[in-house]
Amino acid sequence: MYQYHCLNPIAEVGLKRFDGSYAKTDNINDADAILVRSAAMHDVDLPERVCVIGRAGAGVNNIPLGKYSEQGIAVFNTPGANANGVKELVLAGLLLSSRDIMAGIYWVRSERQNEELEQLAEKQKKNFAGREIMGKKLGVIGLGAIGILVANAAVALGMEVYGYDPYISVSAAWKLSRDVKHITDVNDIYRECDYITIHVPLIESTKGMIGAEAISLMKQSAVILNFARGPLVDQKAIVEALRTNRIHKYVTDFPTSDIASLKGAIVIPHLGASTEESEDNCAIMAVDEIRDYLENGNIHNSVNFPNCDMGVCKDAMRVTIIHRNIPNMLTKFTATFGDLGINIERMANETRGEYGYVIMDVGNTVNEAEIEKIRNIQGVLKVRVMK
Repeated sequence: MYQYHCLNPIAEVGLKRFDGSYAKTDNINDADAILVRSAAMHDVDLPERVCVIGRAGAGVNNIPLGKYSEQGIAVFNTPGANANGVKELVLAGLLLSSRDIMAGIYWVRSERQNEELEQLAEKQKKNFAGREIMGKKLGVIGLGAIGILVANAAVALGMEVYGYDPYISVSAAWKLSRDVKHITDVNDIYRECDYITIHVPLIESTKGMIGAEAISLMKQSAVILNFARGPLVDQKAIVEALRTNRIHKYVTDFPTSDIASLKGAIVIPHLGASTEESEDNCAIMAVDEIRDYLENGNIHNSVNFPNCDMGVCKDAMRVTIIHRNIPNMLTKFTATFGDLGINIERMANETRGEYGYVIMDVGNTVNEAEIEKIRNIQGVLKVRVMK
């Protein structure tokens, strides 16, 4: 019986995908798996029993990857599961920043008791005139699951779309509209585009990437949209840019008091993936990833360990090993099993950065004492056995 613990409310449609061999526990120390959305885990010490964390969402900056990797805990996210919800809000942000819709709505509300509102509106509407997005240049920085959807939708709306992503995958490239112009220098987007939207992960190299230098290259009429992570845009630089009218608008899904008080800022209360559909999709994907890992040892969408899949074990037993990516590890594993007279029927070995992952299907049942010999090999972080 596997047990799972939820650090945040997780959509029931996802939790229902756990079958009778799983039970929910309120005690984190009894859990084999952790499900989380936004809860901060940096100060959470997990027991040795925990094997896997499923993040129902894409970003993992709330999870201490280095710490848990050293414990041999696989961390999964759900890329693309909430992409449509975020894409739709980005499109709303484009429209809100180009047409003065919000000011118009507030004006109507302020005059709601005026019996001549209809006639007055015809005179006042010129004060809320905006511009159309058709034919304007949109720069999309980051062409992952969300960036691609935004770029393709903007093409369909008649925008001239420029895409920048030096690390775009082959799979992602196939999904991108042929009308999106590939940009190799992000500064060209800063200089040329009327709208700039960011869709990159928050890591040390991207923190504050939209700062004073980038803003200095932009048109004064430019609009920046940030529905990825707040710190991607330098707070001090964007405040100064809005105060001095250096840019036209800043649309963000990450509210701060400094930004919310400024003219030219459209601040949304982190609604990007807050749709029923997105939450359901993320929960379903996270649970499926956890089950495949716990039951079969397969890894898909891990953010700290390599992808590795051998389907379902058809032999006596499956052994999985998380280890440091150092020389001769595979040789040591196979030699140990060979010395024990255990035949390896099938094997997969993948590495990613500092870590490696091995799946071995063996023809003999391996006892705990024999598994302990693998655990005692220097560089091994976690060994699991599945029958």
